[in-house]
Amino acid sequence: MEAPSSEEHATSPRPHNSAWRDVSLSTVTAGFVAVVIGYTSSAAIIFQAAEASGASAAQISSWLWALGIGMGVTSFGLSLRYRMPMLTAWSTPGAAFLATSLPGIPLDEAIGAFLFSALLITLCGVTGLFDRLMRYIPGAIAAAMLAGILLRFGLGLFNVIETQWLIPLVMLAAWIAGRRLWPTLAVPGVLVTGLGLAFAQGQINLNDIPLTPAMPVFTAPAFSLTTLIGVGIPLFIITMATQNLPGVAVLRAAGYQPDSSPLISWTGGASLLLAPFGGFALNMAAISAAVCIGPDAHADPRRRYTAGMAAGIFYTIMGIFGATVTGVFNALPSALVIALAGIALLGTLAGGLASAFADSRHRDAAIVTFLLTGSGITLLGIAGPFWGLIAGLITLKLTAPNQ
Repeated sequence: MEAPSSEEHATSPRPHNSAWRDVSLSTVTAGFVAVVIGYTSSAAIIFQAAEASGASAAQISSWLWALGIGMGVTSFGLSLRYRMPMLTAWSTPGAAFLATSLPGIPLDEAIGAFLFSALLITLCGVTGLFDRLMRYIPGAIAAAMLAGILLRFGLGLFNVIETQWLIPLVMLAAWIAGRRLWPTLAVPGVLVTGLGLAFAQGQINLNDIPLTPAMPVFTAPAFSLTTLIGVGIPLFIITMATQNLPGVAVLRAAGYQPDSSPLISWTGGASLLLAPFGGFALNMAAISAAVCIGPDAHADPRRRYTAGMAAGIFYTIMGIFGATVTGVFNALPSALVIALAGIALLGTLAGGLASAFADSRHRDAAIVTFLLTGSGITLLGIAGPFWGLIAGLITLKLTAPNQ
């Protein structure tokens, strides 16, 4: 009888031995890269959303504190508890929605809408409604949605070469050499290579970066029916449809089979606690989590959970020193950040595509899901992953009704 592959063991829980013995340089690096991707890809949107609400400089710093602490504690705790690489994130589409919806709304009413949205998310987890929904999503559709989410990062790696070719090409060459000579250290080698080249070219300027820690600022909530309906409910739908759904689907596409209800409950509960400090929405991560669930994080899927723990530690540090970390990320050349994100996700993107199109019966639905998710469109305020999922399920029902 053929022995199961290492990937098949992803669904088998690892004995609860000391997590320190499962930590490796590759998992720590994966956790760090995941946090870098999360912050550099959307931190600016958080500033825009906070400014749109009329938040002061101290309150904006508090938003970063709340989100960083919330992501750190939940990523570390869930990964350690379930022995799976579980990363949480702020709701980037939610932040984009808030940036356009909060002008003119008092900050205390916005905080009330955050609490309302968090309560709805928590109820979805506690009642098990979200987990029942996930059972109806085939693995091929989940994998196609994962690949579509990651597509723009893979394309970005090569698109940036048109204008800033040296750093991306050198980093790509370092990755190819790493995959040939030291596969588990390929991504760390890419990071070191990129930083070294950027320093040598004088593209990293660390002057005038603030070194003061962020401080939490409590804002008492106020509740307005119009704001709860106009902000709270859309924020809940956007977070669930475009963040939590792909986040859990990413884990399942990688071979992990978590009970999603507790995950949604914990992220919703954390948002309830942190909303008065600016933590508008925490959810299961998809894009940043993808870095920690692929073979570059660790060859053994059962040890990749330490990448989630490492990410939790880095998130917590960034929450405490939110202003400092944001300044550091802003000091990095954009070409380095884009190339690092694209290269770190190549393995996971390839795995998602392989799983999505492995079964010929699901290919029509998978290609619709993949292309619509990767298109980057937004309809009715909801981003492509949700519509890709819906279109894929409809296509599957029409082309393979017995599946």
